[in-house]
Amino acid sequence: MHLGFKVKSTTVIAAVLVALSAAGGCSTSTPHPPTSPSPAPSAAPNDGMNGMAGMPMASGNGLADTVNGYTLTLRTPPGTNAPASATFTITHGGQTVTAFDPEQTKLMHVYLIRADLAGFQHVHPNMSPDGTWSAPTTAVGPGIYRIYVQFLPHSDAAGGALTLSVSVTVSGPPATVLSPLPPASPSTAVDGYTVALDGVPAAGREAPLRITITKNGRPVTDLQPYLDTYAHVTAIREGDLAFAHLHPEGTASGDHGGPTLTVHAQLPESGNYRMFIQFQTDASLHTAALTVPTR
Repeated sequence: MHLGFKVKSTTVIAAVLVALSAAGGCSTSTPHPPTSPSPAPSAAPNDGMNGMAGMPMASGNGLADTVNGYTLTLRTPPGTNAPASATFTITHGGQTVTAFDPEQTKLMHVYLIRADLAGFQHVHPNMSPDGTWSAPTTAVGPGIYRIYVQFLPHSDAAGGALTLSVSVTVSGPPATVLSPLPPASPSTAVDGYTVALDGVPAAGREAPLRITITKNGRPVTDLQPYLDTYAHVTAIREGDLAFAHLHPEGTASGDHGGPTLTVHAQLPESGNYRMFIQFQTDASLHTAALTVPTR
C-alpha cells in the first residue's frame, strides 16, 4: 500500500479554534429545548449479531444532529481536567426516545474526537429512566470537539443504525493549538502490537482493506471478540470530521481471531482519514491509529 502524501494544512481550523477558545465557555452547535420524559427504557432481545451480517450499516456522514426525525441534544459537554460524563438525549417528534435495540451488543455508542483528530474516545453510556444518557468520557483539554452517537431505534430498527453528532467548544487557558495530522503510513505500533493496513479506500464506493496484526514479528491469533467482532474500525475525515463505521467480514467466535481481517470500507468522500482500529487480547482493549488517504 503506497500511502505517501503531503498532509493538508490545518491553519484555518486552528484559527477558528483560537478565536472560539478566547470567547470562553462551553457550547454546542445545535441547542434544543428540553423534552418531556418518556416511559422506562426498553430493548428488544439481543441475538448477539445486531450490526453484523444482515443488518444495514449506518448511512450518511455522521455530521447532522437530526436524521430521519431523530435529534441529538447534548445536555452536558465533556469535562475538562477531570473525568466527567457527557449527557445527552435522543428525541423524535418532540418526545424523548427510550426504546433502542442493541447494535453490536450495545444500546448506544459514543465517540469523541478533537478537531485535529486527536484524543479519540469510544465509550458506551448508560440511560436513566427519563431517557438521559451519561457517557463516561475522560477529561479533555481546551479545543473544538465533535461528539457522535450511534444507535438503533427500536421503532425503526429495519432502517439500520443512525449516527448523529454535534460540535462542542471546550475553552480554557491556554488555547489549544491544533496538531498536524500524522503522515500516512501502512502500519503503526500500539501496546507492543504492529497493525498493518493493505489496500486503498475509494471515496463513494466499497473497497476491501486487509488488517494484519502481529507481535514481535509473529502473527497474532488470539484476538478476542470485542462488540461481536475481532476488530472495531472507525474512520474520521480530516477537516469536516465526516464519520464512517466499518465492520470486518465474518463473525467472532472464540478467542482465536487474527492475524488478518478484511474490512469493506465505504468512505463518504475523498480526503485524508484517521482510522482507529480497536481490538482485544487478554481482556485488554488496544486502539491503533493510522492516517489513510482515499483515491
